[in-house]
Amino acid sequence: MSRGEWLFARMLSSDVREAPPPEALSYWRAAGWEESRIAAEVEKGWGRFASAVSPVPVSHIRIQDGDTLRIGMRSWKAVIGSGHSPEHVCLVDESGGLMIAGDQVLPRITSNVSLSLSEPEADPLGDWLDSIARLRTLDENLLVLPSHGEPFLGLHARLDALALGHRGRLDALEEALAEPRRAVDCFGILFGRKIGDGVYGLATGEALAHLRRLEVEGKAVREVRDGVHHYRQARSA
Repeated sequence: MSRGEWLFARMLSSDVREAPPPEALSYWRAAGWEESRIAAEVEKGWGRFASAVSPVPVSHIRIQDGDTLRIGMRSWKAVIGSGHSPEHVCLVDESGGLMIAGDQVLPRITSNVSLSLSEPEADPLGDWLDSIARLRTLDENLLVLPSHGEPFLGLHARLDALALGHRGRLDALEEALAEPRRAVDCFGILFGRKIGDGVYGLATGEALAHLRRLEVEGKAVREVRDGVHHYRQARSA
């Protein structure tokens, strides 16, 4: 696997403790979580990733972008994407016209792109958009095999739709920041539906990723008040 994926999985699976670290509590408060929700999360402990996966091997064979893997009668070229996870490996059989896309390109839904606790000043949505541009250099006629949904054709059209969808949400979010908002105040703008407890954390990470992208683009400003992050339009400064 790629080094970034292996290291991230090793980190997540080894970080097991009875209670969330102080940084996690600050992360949730900064996003606007209510204290009752934070308390409920504390009750769950920390390190649930390890209980949901098989043990991560202590060593790995690294796959890098552009590597060729011979599997059976096919040769697969590794194409690395990012944003959804650190170094997501897609495999392309150019002669056979196939692409194993995993979570990097999905036919109907968009992959979760979250700003994580482990790298709070990163720009995962920027990485994601850059990856879309890179993947668009692949053959349009590949049969794409995703990890969710059915195989599909029309790689470029799907990549364009994903990029346009995120750009539309960024534009709508920028307009909404005419009034300062916390990350949790942005759910309705980004998702257009009520966010349940089961996906509240994912929605928080995705909202933060969009807010962070606007920051990087110089379109939003972050202000900290009593540990809570409020975002507003940069042009209203």
